[in-house]
Amino acid sequence: MTKTAKTVEAAAPEAVKAAETVKETAEAPKAAKKPAAKKTTAKKAAAPKAEKKPAAKKTPAKKAAPKAASVKVFVEYQGRQISADDILEAVKAAAGKAKNLEVYVKPEDGAAYYVADGEGGKVEF
Repeated sequence: MTKTAKTVEAAAPEAVKAAETVKETAEAPKAAKKPAAKKTTAKKAAAPKAEKKPAAKKTPAKKAAPKAASVKVFVEYQGRQISADDILEAVKAAAGKAKNLEVYVKPEDGAAYYVADGEGGKVEF
């Protein structure tokens, strides 16, 4: 025999042992896999839940209120001009402390007619 053949023969029993070990290892997990025993679940007493706090509401950042537009109303007729504020002041002065007030401007007459609490009147401008 040659040295190579002797080495192969000497190595053969070791290879067989290694193969048997691999085979045993491969079979071991299969044997170990037994059906797991069913766990019995005991009902646990309900632990008191912590009170939920309402989520803090996020308040939107306060925005500066837009400035009201300055509005002025004028009545113009045949070259004359009068402010609506001036007409209202004159009617309020003539009507006194009325709860309901309606004002009708008639520029061709140069007057504002009003009805204050059912009573009518006229203010010339």
